[in-house]
Amino acid sequence: MADLNKIVEELSALTLLEAAELKTMLEEKWGVTASAGMPMMMPGMMMAGAGAGEAPAEVEEQTEFTVILKDVGPKKINVIKAVRSFTTLGLAEAKAVVDSAPVAVLEAVGKEAAEDAKSKLEAEGAVVEIK
Repeated sequence: MADLNKIVEELSALTLLEAAELKTMLEEKWGVTASAGMPMMMPGMMMAGAGAGEAPAEVEEQTEFTVILKDVGPKKINVIKAVRSFTTLGLAEAKAVVDSAPVAVLEAVGKEAAEDAKSKLEAEGAVVEIK
């Protein structure tokens, strides 16, 4: 097994340019991409200016939806493939999202995109909710 402390020391000595080059080399070698995770919505956020007992003055039609993967179901690999089909996530990132269910897989998308994602995931046996 590799000496992890030695690896940490060597990586700590890299310049920023060398670290960026290493990232690129590892992406090519392993066939993955390193990207930031999906931003998550904070639950319980209230509308600005609305008090606890106040109702909104006007009910607006919802135009942005969030697709939530509640349960993966029996076909995890197929669900990962489905997530990759409607996101820009690589294989490792899509697997991480699926493994962390329940999780939002799409946020602030139109109704058509949300319904499309839901149907693809449900076709693979996943439990999905649109909010």
